[in-house]
Amino acid sequence: MSLTAAIAQFAPGEDKAANVDTMIGLLTRAAELGAQLVVLPEFAVFTAPAMDDRFVDSAEPLDGPSVTRLARASAELGLSVVVGLNEPAGDGRIHNTLVALQDGAIAAVYRKVHLYDAFGYKESDRVLAADPSTPQLLELNGFRIGMQTCYDLRFPETTRWLVDAGADVIALPAEWVPGPLKEYHWNTLLRARAIENTVYVVAADQIAPGGSGNSAILDPMGIPLAALGEAEGVGVAVLERDRLDTVRTINPALTLRRYRVEPDH
Repeated sequence: MSLTAAIAQFAPGEDKAANVDTMIGLLTRAAELGAQLVVLPEFAVFTAPAMDDRFVDSAEPLDGPSVTRLARASAELGLSVVVGLNEPAGDGRIHNTLVALQDGAIAAVYRKVHLYDAFGYKESDRVLAADPSTPQLLELNGFRIGMQTCYDLRFPETTRWLVDAGADVIALPAEWVPGPLKEYHWNTLLRARAIENTVYVVAADQIAPGGSGNSAILDPMGIPLAALGEAEGVGVAVLERDRLDTVRTINPALTLRRYRVEPDH
C-alpha cells in the first residue's frame, strides 16, 4: 500500500487570483508527476509583507472563490490537497486555517493553535488562536493525514496529539519566516517530529521573501525522500505502508512511552 505525496512551494503575494493561478499550475505539475496528495504553504491564498489589516480585509470564508477554485481544480486533476488561507474569525481578526480538499469538497479543516508571537513577530494581533480540539484527519489510500501549521512545529505535543488521533502522515504548511538559524531550526524540527512519532512528514514552506523554502518529505526514520531548495517548485515521493510498519516495529516508541498528551483548553 502506498501514497504518492508532493510538496509545492512558491511565494504568495497580495493578488489572490494570481496566487490561485500559481497553485493550479503547481497542482498540474504535481499531477503530471503522479502525485495523489499535494501540500501547499501556509497563507497560500494571500500573504502580505507584514501581519496587518490586509490579512483581515482579504479574508475569505471556506466557501469563498479561492477555495472553490482550488477544490474544482483538485477534483479535475484527481488530487487531494492541503492548503492554507486567511479565514474570517468574526471578531475583527482571522483564523490561520488549513483546508484539506478531496473529491471537489472540503474533507477536513484545521485552525492554527500556536500563534507566532516570537522572533519579533506578533501574529496574534490579527489572528485568533483556535482551541485544541479532536483532529480532523484526511483519509487517502489507507493513510490517515493530520494537519498542523508552521509555528506548531516548535510544540512537539501538537504532532503527538495528531498521532494519538490516528495520523500516520503529517501535512505541515508553513510560512517559516527567514532569519538567523531559522533554516537550521526548520530542518531539525521536521526531522525530530518524524523520528519521535514514527510518521511521514510532508512539509511545504513559502519561499522568499515570506518564507525560507526548504520544503521536504521525510520518512518515519527522518530520512528526506524529497527536498526543495529556495526556488519555486514541486517535489514528489512515495510513502510506503510497509516502511511505516517496519519502522514502528524496530522503534516502538509510541507503545513504549509512559506519558500522554492532553490539550490545555
